[in-house]
Amino acid sequence: MPRSSKAGVPGSRPIVLIGPMAVGKSTIGQELAQQLRVPFVDTDVLIVESHGSIASIFAGRGEHAFREIEARTVAAALEHAQGTGTVVSLGGGAVLDSGTQQLLARCTVVYLECDEETVASRIARNSGRPLLAGDGMARWSTLFATRKPVYERLADVVIDVRHGSVTELGHRLQVALSDYSAAKQEVEK
Repeated sequence: MPRSSKAGVPGSRPIVLIGPMAVGKSTIGQELAQQLRVPFVDTDVLIVESHGSIASIFAGRGEHAFREIEARTVAAALEHAQGTGTVVSLGGGAVLDSGTQQLLARCTVVYLECDEETVASRIARNSGRPLLAGDGMARWSTLFATRKPVYERLADVVIDVRHGSVTELGHRLQVALSDYSAAKQEVEK
């Protein structure tokens, strides 16, 4: 599907950050939104605000119920963000929903690329992720291996987040989005 409009310019397509758990979608997304002077939305935060903690949803209702809540939340957030240039951070598994994948065609999708070393210390510190119960790194690796092809397929822009401060990553992402927008405009001429 052809994608048009400038990325990161108010009045344009939402910029959606995807990638595995603990890669920094929320932190880098907030930084990028601040640099671009656009709103930032974290769909995991919206879920928690409306439904309680993600861990409690998993424990009380199961992963299937969580994924339904997540898909509805993502759809509402992306609909609200259309035409605004809003930066939206999705949960790591949100991209598995076919409806979400279709909605992402109307967005500029950024895959934050990493490896196990990038996220290991964050996963060790954060035990509140229900899908990482037990051996968190082994579970993360398995999930990442399954999801990586989906992230790569959906991405308009890929940025390696293994090195650099949050501010530096925000600036690199801003440049990558500008380059992507310029290339899209050239193709559309």
